[in-house]
Amino acid sequence: MKDQTNQPPCNYLGDFGALSMCHESLETVESTDRINRIFQPEDNYFHGLKMFGCGSVAQLVLSGGSHGMFITVNFAFGFAATLGILVCGQVSGGHLNPAVTFALCLLGREPWRKFPMYFLFQTIGGFFGAAIIFGMYYDALWDHPGSYEVSGPNATAGIFATYPGNHLTIVNGFFDQIIGTAALIVCVLAIVDPYNNPIPQGLEAFTVGFVVLVIGLSMGFNSGYAVNPARDLGPRLFTAIAGWGVEVFTVRNGWFLVPVCAPFLGTIVGVVIYQLMVGFHVEGEARDFKSKLEESVALTDVPKNEKTNEKNKNMH
Repeated sequence: MKDQTNQPPCNYLGDFGALSMCHESLETVESTDRINRIFQPEDNYFHGLKMFGCGSVAQLVLSGGSHGMFITVNFAFGFAATLGILVCGQVSGGHLNPAVTFALCLLGREPWRKFPMYFLFQTIGGFFGAAIIFGMYYDALWDHPGSYEVSGPNATAGIFATYPGNHLTIVNGFFDQIIGTAALIVCVLAIVDPYNNPIPQGLEAFTVGFVVLVIGLSMGFNSGYAVNPARDLGPRLFTAIAGWGVEVFTVRNGWFLVPVCAPFLGTIVGVVIYQLMVGFHVEGEARDFKSKLEESVALTDVPKNEKTNEKNKNMH
């Protein structure tokens, strides 16, 4: 009997059943390839974003301020966003934030079926980004007075996820995240809107990074400006199993729901504000321009058609 172990898949086309199986196999492979091509970059580069961002916080906290400041953390997150978009923007769109994906779905620019997958892979990316920083600074964590504390002056859980300041209430925290996310979404939509894109091609990623930096510098005091559910949820899940325990979910009356839920409310606010202030106007102007252009083309074609008809009459 001939050995067929080295034969390539889908090589037996002797009957219709085998042919059908081959087509199904090819469709499965193509579908899997599309999923990998779209969502894996979000996973890989989101955990790169978290790695850079959490790394800057780890240096600040574990060194007692000698190797970092508030401004360095904001620069790290801003440039990390820029690098993530530059690397995977052409493949997956470089959303790097479920709030951005949610906004694009609300506007009909992305299908809703993609939203759960983007959210899942971005959260997984945040989880592994936190894991990398945990491994990198493992010895420093053990050397720190509050190795696995969630709250208090020596807390280290804030290296990975966001926690409220002592002055902040849940209600004020929700408002903080709604405003911060709305500001982010308005700016991002202004940058990517095909009808209103004043940014030179190739500079979009740098502009988004600048937006993240500005939001951090102006709105980061209360709770660290998550404005990104996956940026908080993924690392929080990691800390829960890495030694900090379930307190990461119960501290401050279930604070974790604020950075996970409030950004989606902020996204709705941001989309409404942008559409009312800019979107509807520029889209209307674009439609008017297109209509005038079509009318101009139609009027230009009229004399040509008349000349053609006259020429045909003369020939007859």
